[in-house]
Amino acid sequence: MTSEVDETPGMSEALGYEQARDELIEVVRRLEAGGTTLEESLALWERGEELARVCRRWLDGARARLDAALAEEAAEGEEAE
Repeated sequence: MTSEVDETPGMSEALGYEQARDELIEVVRRLEAGGTTLEESLALWERGEELARVCRRWLDGARARLDAALAEEAAEGEEAE
């Protein structure tokens, strides 16, 4: 495996959404370009899956916050009536 795709376990958890997204874009670009060994391709794919999970967690968290804010706003609107 190359050091370009190796990551210390748990390090992905500290990535912000934009960092994870940008790295995922780069992983996909490298996979689409080809020219890597099977081992490197598998490592890139695994990294891409991990980054996609990080992005999904960020997006799910943002959706939950938005839903909570909208629910609070709706509750306050009902109380005012």
